[in-house]
Amino acid sequence: MGDDPASSNGERLIFVSAAEQSADLHGANLIRAAQAADPGVRFIGVAGPMMREAGCEAIDDMTAHAAMAGGIIKVVPKALSVLRNCKRCLHQKPIDLCLVIDSPTLNLPVAKHAKAAGVPVFYFIAPQVWAWAERRVKRVRARVDKMAVILPFEEKFFRDYGLDADYVGHPLFDVLENRTIDQAKLDAIKDKGQPIVTILPGSRTHVTQEVFPGQVEVAKAIAERFPRAHFCVSVANDRTRPIIEGLLAGSGLSHSLHQNENGEILTAADLALVASGTSTLETAYYHTPMIVMYNGSRLGYHLVARWLISTKQLALINIIAGREMVPEFMPYYRSTKPIAETAIKLLSDDKLRADMREDIAQTISPLIKTGAVKNAANVLLNTLNSNSVAR
Repeated sequence: MGDDPASSNGERLIFVSAAEQSADLHGANLIRAAQAADPGVRFIGVAGPMMREAGCEAIDDMTAHAAMAGGIIKVVPKALSVLRNCKRCLHQKPIDLCLVIDSPTLNLPVAKHAKAAGVPVFYFIAPQVWAWAERRVKRVRARVDKMAVILPFEEKFFRDYGLDADYVGHPLFDVLENRTIDQAKLDAIKDKGQPIVTILPGSRTHVTQEVFPGQVEVAKAIAERFPRAHFCVSVANDRTRPIIEGLLAGSGLSHSLHQNENGEILTAADLALVASGTSTLETAYYHTPMIVMYNGSRLGYHLVARWLISTKQLALINIIAGREMVPEFMPYYRSTKPIAETAIKLLSDDKLRADMREDIAQTISPLIKTGAVKNAANVLLNTLNSNSVAR
């Protein structure tokens, strides 16, 4: 496989692939945890800025191009280039283990290249094949040797299909458990109006473009019914900020923008309007009543997705609950009127919101297992050691 420092000094080399910003964060934390436990482990692969800062040697970076659903078409040329670089590295370097994090659109092909190169594959944050037609799990089983999964039911699901999976906890909860609430900010938010409605429009630009216009329409309907309502809008990053500011300009809504203040604005909220995804778990962590919204392609859903989706619910928090615990308007909506009516009903009924808070609390509490990344690092190193002996 050619000369490499890892082959001459006893270090073991892990190839890693992370496409999204969130995966870059989890990958960076995983690298640090693994190297703290075993300094003789080195990482190389598809890495964003946080993983590079943690010491990963980057052969490429996909984080600036990350997309999902309809947005993926725009990054196909970049993805193909990344895959070629991955294949070259996996075949030319003395790789001991391939670690792929989330992003199955990129990482299942990466896993296929790793298996072709004789490199065992470790998957952290598994593809959500349980939400899709279950036949897709066969492709995962053919390409993956070990999984560290982040939702409790995933362990049994994958094991029932013959995959070696360990539940390690959700890395989001490590972040949230370490987050402190600034009481002065919280008090200032509560003083802005009544009720307080928090809006989470997502961290990806195309999601914000698809979801936030509808959230603004719902907010306007709420403001008509509750003239003192104030809307706290979460700004995930500088890419989504112009979209948010542009749609709020001239809206007439009493609003404030908040970056890195989700703890405060979700704690203060009487209700949250949430784009589908992991943000539903973050909202649930604070037991905040919510409405989940996503306005994707109707044509794409009816032509493809409706034949693949196997869960009755689409919002992650509802999938975990096994029922529609919080209202969800997905995968698209024709009008925001029913969403606004639902929001106004919730805001008008203190008991209804209190019951939802309690329901959310009982659902989310069993999921809060901290130390996910450290647990995953331990499973990763055990897998690395067992494969080193086997090889």
